[in-house]
Amino acid sequence: MRFTNKVAIVTGAGSGFGEGIAKRFAQEGGRVIVADINDACGQRVASEISAAGGQARFVHADVSKDSDWAALVGATLEAFGGLNIVVNNAGYTHRNQPMLNVPEEQFDRIYAVNVKSLYLSSRHCVPHFRANGGGVFVNVCSTAGVRPRPGLTWYNGSKGAAITTSRSMAVELAPDRIRVCVVNPVMGETGMLGDFMGVPDTPENRTRFLSTIPLGRLSRPSDVASAVLWFASDEAEFITGTCLEVDGGRCV
Repeated sequence: MRFTNKVAIVTGAGSGFGEGIAKRFAQEGGRVIVADINDACGQRVASEISAAGGQARFVHADVSKDSDWAALVGATLEAFGGLNIVVNNAGYTHRNQPMLNVPEEQFDRIYAVNVKSLYLSSRHCVPHFRANGGGVFVNVCSTAGVRPRPGLTWYNGSKGAAITTSRSMAVELAPDRIRVCVVNPVMGETGMLGDFMGVPDTPENRTRFLSTIPLGRLSRPSDVASAVLWFASDEAEFITGTCLEVDGGRCV
């Protein structure tokens, strides 16, 4: 198994892409910290991993708060004695709508979760990685940061910022043997689908959105998990600063 003796933090792991990533890490022998702001969902995922024979712990975390990151890393080291991989997956969006209709407090929350979290995770994880000879960040961003479309302007901008930040991190941290890679999913089968669409998730509306994806379907947690796991694995030890669109051809 690829992640035996490896410890990973996965944020936003209580549902959607994060849940899929956390469960796949555990299936590959990794010890996983399931971090989420939703206690019930995070505890469910950790319990399901443990019931399947994996090793997981739930830690409550708001990724936009410095104190939560300090507690998250501390809990990880206490539970598993180390940290090798951080998957910054937690994300937030506004509903698809005209850009001027988005209130300021929602704009601030989008940037706090999608961008500031990278700063905070670095503050608390990079020193540990440096002291232990390296580590890996895999940041789950979005095709919205590569090919933005109207209706999600502020979300698009936050993901563009996250992509550029990740690539700059990769260059700066490379001498410390810390790799930073990015996975950009297209709109997926997650709890945020309705917000991204901005209309009810009916078969007719979904068909309209699917028509923009050459392979004809939405992304799935398993698609994203496969990409994240490869970036985090030793098989990708010479890969850093790379962004991979998991999008069924959407960005071509």
